[in-house]
Amino acid sequence: MVKASQVLDRVLVLEMVRVTEAAAVAASRLIGRGDEKAADAAAVEAMRAALNTLAMDGTVVIGEGERDEAPMLYIGEKVGSAQGNAPAIDIALDPLEGTTITAKAGPNALAVLAIAEKGCLLNAPDVYMDKLAIGPGYPEGTIDLAKSPAENVRAIAAAKGVEPSDIIACVLDRPRHASIIAELRALGCGIHLIPDGDVAGVIAVTDPDTTIDVYMGQGGAPEGVLAAAALRCVGGQFQGRLVFRNDDERSRAAKWGVENLDRIYHLEDLAQGDVIFAATGVTDGSLLEGVKRRKHCVTTESVVMRASTGTVRWVKGEHRKTPGGCD
Repeated sequence: MVKASQVLDRVLVLEMVRVTEAAAVAASRLIGRGDEKAADAAAVEAMRAALNTLAMDGTVVIGEGERDEAPMLYIGEKVGSAQGNAPAIDIALDPLEGTTITAKAGPNALAVLAIAEKGCLLNAPDVYMDKLAIGPGYPEGTIDLAKSPAENVRAIAAAKGVEPSDIIACVLDRPRHASIIAELRALGCGIHLIPDGDVAGVIAVTDPDTTIDVYMGQGGAPEGVLAAAALRCVGGQFQGRLVFRNDDERSRAAKWGVENLDRIYHLEDLAQGDVIFAATGVTDGSLLEGVKRRKHCVTTESVVMRASTGTVRWVKGEHRKTPGGCD
């Protein structure tokens, strides 16, 4: 039997880009059309079809929802054409991370997925998660989700050798973050508010060109696993804590094996082993350019990362409708 890590190395690294490209191109037809559900459905259908062309034994552990709520790419769904005849691989995915962004033609919509050997990605329930992330280069333990936003900013500033007022934080623009925003502004921090797309927001802390030092705030737990997978590949620190608003969400967590409801998850609690992360831009953003439709072809920009080597590949694709140039 071939080990899963060998299959990830040899076959699936660039195949993952083809999968996210397919979802992004499909969703791009709905950019600015005001229909979130149609954009999401197009991306889901395209990603599912692309995954099922691959000779792998995949299981969706982070997906569109539970089986009775999602018609395809649900948690627990089997994908790939080699079920039972290839190493078992877990898949976390979001065919369209930023459905509202796409519908409104806003920035930073992505098609995203991560794969790892079986059991290496947290099967997170579809609830909220408190998140805190910084990029590589800081001493381990610089951030601590048990501390206040102000305390974390001071720790980041001290490690960076700057004043707290020099720190820039990325935060989802939501009413629930009013207290975080007020606390950060009292320190004089710059705040980069984003309307949606917190996977891209977390990844932004790894790129010096964004000037973003820290991501903090509350977003979806599945997106937290995807973001952690990306950080595992390029370095950084991430902490997350599941947020339960009612008994239904607590029972859902129990169904997925979550026993300690107050646990703070660290990077390798969420994504372990030889993780591969891939993303393709749907709309233009800080991480990737969006899909561009030209007369004779469609162009895409993607990134694929691998944890065991720290390799990051940027992939520009020309998907030609007819032979010849890409006008």
